[in-house]
Amino acid sequence: MTPQPCTVGVEEELLLVDPDTGLPVEAAGRVLARARRLPAAADDALLQTELLTTQVEAATGICRTIEEIRGQIRAGRAQLAAAARAEGLWLVSTGTPVLAGPPPAASDGARFDLIMRTYAGVVAGYQCCGCHVHVGVADRELAVAVLNHLAPWLPSLLALSVNSPFDDGVDTGHGSWRIVTQSRFPGFGIAPWFASAADYDRTVEALVECGVLADAHQSFWLARASARLPTVELRVADACGTVEDAVLQAALSRALVTTALAELAAGREARPVDGQLAAAAVWTAARYGPCGPGVDLRTGRPAPAERLISELIELVTPALVDSGDLSTVRAARTGHRTGTDHQRRVAPGGPLAVLRALAARTMEAS
Repeated sequence: MTPQPCTVGVEEELLLVDPDTGLPVEAAGRVLARARRLPAAADDALLQTELLTTQVEAATGICRTIEEIRGQIRAGRAQLAAAARAEGLWLVSTGTPVLAGPPPAASDGARFDLIMRTYAGVVAGYQCCGCHVHVGVADRELAVAVLNHLAPWLPSLLALSVNSPFDDGVDTGHGSWRIVTQSRFPGFGIAPWFASAADYDRTVEALVECGVLADAHQSFWLARASARLPTVELRVADACGTVEDAVLQAALSRALVTTALAELAAGREARPVDGQLAAAAVWTAARYGPCGPGVDLRTGRPAPAERLISELIELVTPALVDSGDLSTVRAARTGHRTGTDHQRRVAPGGPLAVLRALAARTMEAS
């Protein structure tokens, strides 16, 4: 294992919703301006715009402990929620809007304009929100090699996080409709196996040259080597209903990266996974979450999702012990119900009941 736990940071995409209509509101500018006048969550934490004006993002700073991550996620949510309340709105953490409303405008900025022009109808109204975990890996060659090791386990992280069953008020039958929606983008899914950082960068450059990526900072892989930061970025999870759900994703993501680094230090490279089976594993995790069938990408055979999650945790237990995060993961897994489970539990009360519960869970334990 590495001498010190890897650094970790979390970016949360959140929605602004009208409590009376349940529709997303184009109020990101107002809410962020108000939130930035409140006491800061942390010196290097950020509150920022997202692609559409109904969305805001809270990004933690660079953290070394799960306690830091928990505190900064909680503080960022509190800051945004207070500003949203002052504007008469709810702040909700869900992978897709419960009610969609008309397509909102894009946020200001040349890059956002480029994305809207490039993807046209695919991105119009794309109000999906995720929880992105950055794990520090300073060596880019190592970062790309780590991605190869992460591939078999990304569907399990997704299954744990599902929190988007609704599409404009209708239950889709999927745990994560966000993933289904995101799959319309080119190159979506688990990244292919790469022999080196140069191999990785050549593929990204070719996709940009072919006109299907807006720039070299963009890809739609569920885990990628960040183009801006010395990190591996896991983008697989739905926006998490609670702070503790986000903390669970951070702890497991860091442990997976740490475990991959240990494997590489021992000279063990990852084996490629089959691309079609990888797509099947992601789809199945999005459809059923943690309580249904899954696909074991190590064997290419079906396996219960819950068993795969248990095997993931067993694999990374040494890393969790080293970082002091094992008790956090065990506590989060005890009686765990997904965000989708919680949304469906209150769904008989109608969309506003779901949104009211989401707003409360977004700020749970804060």
